[in-house]
Amino acid sequence: MVIALPVSKGNSDTAGEKLLTAPQTIQEQKSELEEKLENLLENAEGVGKVKVMLMEDGGQGVYSAGETEVTGVLIVAEGADNALTVQKIQQAVMALFQIDAHKIRIMKMK
Repeated sequence: MVIALPVSKGNSDTAGEKLLTAPQTIQEQKSELEEKLENLLENAEGVGKVKVMLMEDGGQGVYSAGETEVTGVLIVAEGADNALTVQKIQQAVMALFQIDAHKIRIMKMK
């Protein structure tokens, strides 16, 4: 017994679009993490505006268990002229990404 289902051309195009947008790429995950970290830090007292760049293993990108493995962080923050603010930013990043202090660089925004 064979069951035939009608398939229109419009359905196949839509299915193709869904297929391309369904899985997040590593770059999209990284951008999402950068955005979340920026929003979090900007809401912390004394930090001000921030820009964040996350580095992955060797810059190549590692995809493990559906998450991006962060191996380095660069943060440019308005409040980076205050040593206590820099220390708090560094501690937050160390806790969030489980990376050592020497893999985090915090710079003053111009």
